Amino acid sequence: MSLRDWGENQSWRMRFAIVILAAGAVLFPARAFADGAGTCTAGTTVRLSAPEASQGSLLLIALKSTKSLAEVQGDWGGRSVPMWRAGSDDARRKGLLGIDLEKHIASVRRDDHVDSAVAEAQAFHELHAPLLDLGWQVDLEKEPGEYGLKITGETASGEKVSCSVKVAVRQGRFATERLQVGTEFVEPNPEQVKRANEERQKLRDIFDRVTPERLWDGPFRVPLDGVTTGSNFGKRRILNGNAGSPHGGADFPAVTGTPVHAAQRGNVALAEELFFSGNTVVLDHGLGIYTFYGHLSEIDVKAGDALEAGAVLGKVGATGRVTGPHLHWGLTVERARVNPLLLVKLLGNSPEVPARKRSLKRRTR
Repeated sequence: MSLRDWGENQSWRMRFAIVILAAGAVLFPARAFADGAGTCTAGTTVRLSAPEASQGSLLLIALKSTKSLAEVQGDWGGRSVPMWRAGSDDARRKGLLGIDLEKHIASVRRDDHVDSAVAEAQAFHELHAPLLDLGWQVDLEKEPGEYGLKITGETASGEKVSCSVKVAVRQGRFATERLQVGTEFVEPNPEQVKRANEERQKLRDIFDRVTPERLWDGPFRVPLDGVTTGSNFGKRRILNGNAGSPHGGADFPAVTGTPVHAAQRGNVALAEELFFSGNTVVLDHGLGIYTFYGHLSEIDVKAGDALEAGAVLGKVGATGRVTGPHLHWGLTVERARVNPLLLVKLLGNSPEVPARKRSLKRRTR
């Protein structure tokens, strides 16, 4: 065989192999869940969307039984992990496990009111979540290490089921950014400190409430039309030379006035102007899932409104502590601050049984 013939033969073999691999990818798509995730009672299996996680990430839990299931719940280091029925199959459940950004929110001194208030104020917008009382560590936030997930419940016939999973949490890798902002945002006066503390408590109270049923119905979406990616999640910011907390949401630069849509069906838990995040809307999607929309130029909803997926809740703006117009979109899952784009990825295409319509009045706007 000539060298030319040999080369042509190898090229043909390579093209044939690529075709076979491509066909295999269609026939046998990559698994959405990691195999062998946990140890369960007979007839029950559990899998996670990934074998390990990093700070600020989100895992999807899939539980399957050979029998119809009744009550099922998860526990993650003392934190409840709500589970919901997957599709129309009574023998399957799903759940979301949120890995918080960090263990320490701010390094503050219990005996210094001014310094602690400034530290809390710096962290307030970045977290879009209730801050800590001075000196208190939130036990729901995870440092790198290995943690146990425990799932318990029973079948429709009353048999006990349980699963145990070890989840490795890696340290998150996030960039650092230096910003110059108005001194009033990093050196608040006593009146501003009082306001920030009141708003902090209001958000804490909201995120502490867990609506016991799933309100969303279908896939989650990015709040801006035609946008698929955001930036800055987890980025640690140094404000006027002072280290702040990591950015607890994704940023989407856009022209002022751009419509902002509800990521999914839910109830408006908050719709008002806040000192640090400006005009802000918080949606409760049920089961401890909240989405946060900050810096709006205007708010088009009010607290208590029931929104359908995609409903316009406000417009992009530059209110609050900002350097330009953009949407700050955040997500908390059982009080853990996680990357909201992961919610779109994990629940963006999965079929779900419709949420009970009586739990949410339709809103037309």
